[in-house]
Amino acid sequence: MSAHIDFQVIEHHGKPAFVVIPYEEFQQLEITRKPVAEGNVPHEVVGAHLMDGEPLVKAWRKYLGLTQQALAERAGMPQSALARIESGRHKPRLDTLRKLARAMNLTLEQLEPELTADD
Repeated sequence: MSAHIDFQVIEHHGKPAFVVIPYEEFQQLEITRKPVAEGNVPHEVVGAHLMDGEPLVKAWRKYLGLTQQALAERAGMPQSALARIESGRHKPRLDTLRKLARAMNLTLEQLEPELTADD
């Protein structure tokens, strides 16, 4: 991550003890911090998808701690369109799936197992 991050250092007994950053920047760091090996899907995502019936897009978004608005902004799409995808009322186009996968640092296969990177 090469972008500038605003932060505040809190000292304890004259030594740095904590760093405070804006919540949006924390969320971005969380996405990059949660390493998901290429092709792997965490248990929490599988459970939400298979046991709770959530579409994979929604299960991943929740696992990564993103709001619909934050994911929609990263993917360059309206929040209402993401809501339709997550509700299951709308099947996203391949280009939209690619944008969502990129916005969550996932492979296309992790978001839609029937597809491959060659699609």
